[in-house]
Amino acid sequence: MVLWASAHPLIKDRRDMTETKLQTRRLAALRTPNGLSEDALREIPAGLTAVLADVMALFVKTKNFHWHVSGPHFRDYHRMFDEQSAELMAMVDPLAERARKLGGATLRSIGQVGRLQSLLDNDADYVSPQDILAELREDNGSLVSRMRALHGVCDEHGDVATASLLENWIDEGEGRVWFLFEAGRRGNG
Repeated sequence: MVLWASAHPLIKDRRDMTETKLQTRRLAALRTPNGLSEDALREIPAGLTAVLADVMALFVKTKNFHWHVSGPHFRDYHRMFDEQSAELMAMVDPLAERARKLGGATLRSIGQVGRLQSLLDNDADYVSPQDILAELREDNGSLVSRMRALHGVCDEHGDVATASLLENWIDEGEGRVWFLFEAGRRGNG
């Protein structure tokens, strides 16, 4: 009797598999075949998750300042912070899904965000508009630096897709830094 599976040229007989291959398959059940090395599949999702933690922390901080900014430029700052927080929120799902696409895990809780974020929270009751602009500028610059470092890891491993996503987010981050810098400049009289 000939079984369909053994007669089909694309399906290998399980008896040909070594125990090591079977164990590897079991351990990598969530890994999408993509041609990247094991090092890449470990380092890149971890880097994406760390960037995601900073993005979420910066989103909350930007919203905090959006809600609490005051002063003569309230309307302009309020709108700018809302636009910037929307840019950050738009990064969340693609970052997490890219990590998953590579077979990695991603954030599971706010507590994990707190453990992984490199940016400091700001729970102060009042922060002056100038200090808000400076703090957000520095934090966005730090996020850009972290994404550039991850881009380098992607380049080392030939992960063009993740590098491409990062390039767009780096450009957006540089735009936020620029707007925050220009908004915080003091005129010459």
